[in-house]
Amino acid sequence: MSAPPDLPDVVSRAFAVSRRSGYVSFCRNETGRLLATLAATRTGTMAEFGTGCGVGTAWLRSGVTDDATRIVTAELDPRLAGAAAEIFADDPQVEVLSADWSTLLDKGPFSLLFLDSGEPTEVGVDAVADLVESGGIVVLDDFTPCEMWPPVTDGRVDTLRERWLTDERFTAVEVMVASDAATLIATKR
Repeated sequence: MSAPPDLPDVVSRAFAVSRRSGYVSFCRNETGRLLATLAATRTGTMAEFGTGCGVGTAWLRSGVTDDATRIVTAELDPRLAGAAAEIFADDPQVEVLSADWSTLLDKGPFSLLFLDSGEPTEVGVDAVADLVESGGIVVLDDFTPCEMWPPVTDGRVDTLRERWLTDERFTAVEVMVASDAATLIATKR
């Protein structure tokens, strides 16, 4: 373990809300610590697409270092968005929307954007590139580590990963955050 096992208070609250909601699909602690570290280097507006119950957003918030930085996050499922909103009810720096991620298009450009690796058409580099400011960071999680090129997942070329790692608009790297989990980090040139 490369970090103390203690969790920031806002992340502990997010885990409690997730448990009460019966939601078990959330940002791993290893990815969360990476998000907090990256958030500590950012100002402006950050975003998460696909909030779930707010664990990823809580990790982002735990890293924010100034009072002017905002985090806006969208969750399509109204029940989950309501649960996430509980965590940040008294936090003017976080806005939780019960909406599709496309409603955030007019709230950027973002200095940091966190996405699940989900459907390639939704989180593909072409769909996301213009949402991030120059020098901004995109973090995509939920990848299985791959040691070959081109990257392969489930016996097929992982075109989402391949496109992010080769797009000339970004400098990108795959980072193994645990033995069974990898994250892509892409900085817009």
